[in-house]
Amino acid sequence: MATEAHAAEGATGYIIHHLTPLHVGEGFWTLHLDTLFFSAVLGGLFVWFFKTAAEKATSDVPNLLQSFVEMLIEFVDTQVKDSFHGHNKLIAPLALTIFCWVFLWNFMDLFPVDILPLIGSMMGIDYLRVVPSTDLNATFALSITVFCLIIFYSLKVKGPIHFAKELLLHPFNHWALIPFNLLLNFVEYLAKPISLALRLFGNLYAGELIFILIALLPWYMQPVLSFPWAIFHILIITLQAFIFMVLTIVYLSMAHEDH
Repeated sequence: MATEAHAAEGATGYIIHHLTPLHVGEGFWTLHLDTLFFSAVLGGLFVWFFKTAAEKATSDVPNLLQSFVEMLIEFVDTQVKDSFHGHNKLIAPLALTIFCWVFLWNFMDLFPVDILPLIGSMMGIDYLRVVPSTDLNATFALSITVFCLIIFYSLKVKGPIHFAKELLLHPFNHWALIPFNLLLNFVEYLAKPISLALRLFGNLYAGELIFILIALLPWYMQPVLSFPWAIFHILIITLQAFIFMVLTIVYLSMAHEDH
C-alpha cells in the first residue's frame, strides 16, 4: 500500500522511489548495496537450507524437508542428464545453485512492495530495492559468470588450437571466409550472456512494476488484483529460474563438445 509521504509525490515519484537502488559511488564504480545484501542473504539461506537437510537426512522414512530437497535435486539432475552430454561433476551442483538462487531472487517480488522499504526507512535507509533480479547489474553478473565458464571449458575440453579453428573455420570451412566466421561466432557468443541477463531482468522488472502500480490503487481494489497476479507470478518466477538453469546447462554442454 502506498504510504502518504510517497502518495504526496505522485504516482511517478512513488514508482521511481521503489525502483531506485540503495547505492554508493558514481559511474562505473557504483555499488548497489541492496542488491549485494539481499543476494548474499538469499545465497546464505540456500546453503543453510540444504545443509540442514543433509544433516538431518536418514535412510528411514524421510521427513518433509528431506523429501522436498530430494525431489528438487532429482528434478535438477534429470535436466542435467537430458541436456548435458559431457562429463563434468560441476554441472549438476552449478545448475542446482543457479535454479535455487535465481528462484529466491525472484521470490522477493512476492513481498508487499512497501513492507521492507518501510522497515528500511525506519532504520534511516532512504531507498531499498528488494528484488535482486530487477537489477540489471545482478543478472549480468550471473550471466557473465556463466559466459566465463563457457569460455573456460571450451578452451579446456577442445584445446586452444581446436577452439580457435572452431571460431575461424565454422560454419564455413574456407580461409577466405574467416572474417565472416569470426563475426558470426562473436555475435553468437556475445548473445548468450546478453540474452540470459535481459530475459531475467525484463520479466522480473515488469512484474515488480505491476505490483507497484497495483499498490497505487485504492486499498479496497488492491487485494482483488494483487492476489491473482501473485498466483500467476509464482509461475513466472519459477519459469525464469528454470530457463536460466536449462540454458546454462545447454551452453556448457556445447562447450564440452570436442568433435
